Amino acid sequence: MLRVAVVGSGPSGVYTAQALLNQSLVPEVRVHVLDRLPTPYGLVRYGVAPDHEKIKSLQNSLRAVLEDERVTFVGHVRIGGADGVPPARLAELYHAVVYCVGAAADRPLAVPGEELPGSCSATRFVSWYSAHPDSAPDDFALRARSAVVIGVGNVAVDVARILARGADELRATDVPRAALGALAASRVREVHIVGRRGPSQARFTTKELRELGALPGARTVVDPAELARDPAYAAPDGLPLPAVVRRNLEVLRGWAVRGEPASSGAVDRPSEVAYGPSEAAFGPSGAAYGPSEAAYGASGAAYGASGAAYGASGAAYDGVRRIRLRFFLRPVELLERGGRVAGVRFARTVPDGAGGVRDTGTYEDVEAQLVLRAVGYRGVELPGLPFDPVRGTVPHAAGRVLRDGVPTPGEYVAGWIKRGPTGVIGSNRSCARETVASLIEDAPLLTRRPAADDPLAVLRAWGQRPVEWDGWLSIERAEAALGRSLGRGPVKIPDWPGLLAAARGEGR
Repeated sequence: MLRVAVVGSGPSGVYTAQALLNQSLVPEVRVHVLDRLPTPYGLVRYGVAPDHEKIKSLQNSLRAVLEDERVTFVGHVRIGGADGVPPARLAELYHAVVYCVGAAADRPLAVPGEELPGSCSATRFVSWYSAHPDSAPDDFALRARSAVVIGVGNVAVDVARILARGADELRATDVPRAALGALAASRVREVHIVGRRGPSQARFTTKELRELGALPGARTVVDPAELARDPAYAAPDGLPLPAVVRRNLEVLRGWAVRGEPASSGAVDRPSEVAYGPSEAAFGPSGAAYGPSEAAYGASGAAYGASGAAYGASGAAYDGVRRIRLRFFLRPVELLERGGRVAGVRFARTVPDGAGGVRDTGTYEDVEAQLVLRAVGYRGVELPGLPFDPVRGTVPHAAGRVLRDGVPTPGEYVAGWIKRGPTGVIGSNRSCARETVASLIEDAPLLTRRPAADDPLAVLRAWGQRPVEWDGWLSIERAEAALGRSLGRGPVKIPDWPGLLAAARGEGR
């Protein structure tokens, strides 16, 4: 019998388990799917937006794999780190271990001011509204009037949509109570989605893009001049464009013709304008942003505490949230006032003729009390495994972990930690199959060495407290009961003590 541990219960981990069950060369296989969390499904549970019920329903197909009698879910087990099981010791319990640990870190902007309060990763925001237990329930008060989301992929679109969507529409989802309350009390009136290149190079899909234009109580705004800078937009018939790019451009064109300016009174700055405290629109001195004059930069557009002058062209707020898609703007600095983020300074860019962009020498400041960066993920080193810090992945050959360039028998990777954060959820199927093919090819060698008859007993002896499938089902029941008590469907439990108590069958 071949005993395999899969570390990670997200799509890549479950698809790896499924590929092991579906292969026929080794008829007897037992798979333990381990996870640091007491809950399965990884990013399907904690990364898919709550209003994307169709994608979240993917849990049903993942569940079928985890309920197979040859598979055992083992949650609340830490691998690596000070309080975790070292990979070398885990390898003693199984014939093979497949690491499907994803890409848990976000890519930084690497600009001044990025660490200011009010600036954080979109990953952290997603974790908050998805009830990830590592996220504090009160992480986001959403007192900001204006939010900037830096990035033009589906994650950026997701967080912008959640910021602009009314809380009433989210009550039917599993959003936790604290997050729903904060979203209901949100003061956000404008959300800027900003990319440094043009619309033809944006990474969002058409379905997600169109959803922005269908939000009740919100309006999507695009600047025709910014679209026109993109050669693919200006002359689409002369370039071989992917179908998704053509569809995206058509959607953006439809929004652009409505005529509302996308910049919302943002301040243009030539490169010669001083960045010093005497002239900066924002800055530690608070110059030109004091309580009595609240002036926003050289243009003098007012942004007073009442917010009366907030909105397109300085008009009074009309109750409609604006989602502004901006292009050809590269962030160069996050601006500060009163110890918090107050805006973003962007360098304007234009196409360089080689698929990239170059700066024009002019700048634009955009007011924002909340800045979310959504510029990509990267893998995190797992102590005890080799790691490529440049690529953010584990070195491998067809899924076999490489140590000093040499495959290590019994160690494998799949998913984002193998190939980087690319593709959609379904991309993990072929990735997992490739890794499993390598593992099965190695199986005659792997099964010559012993494996533990009861790995869970050993894990407990090593100080781990596994939550098995029955514990997860108990969490599901507790979340359903919580939802009923609130007059809603199932509502996620957002904290470690609550999840572990629910896994034990204890009331909250």
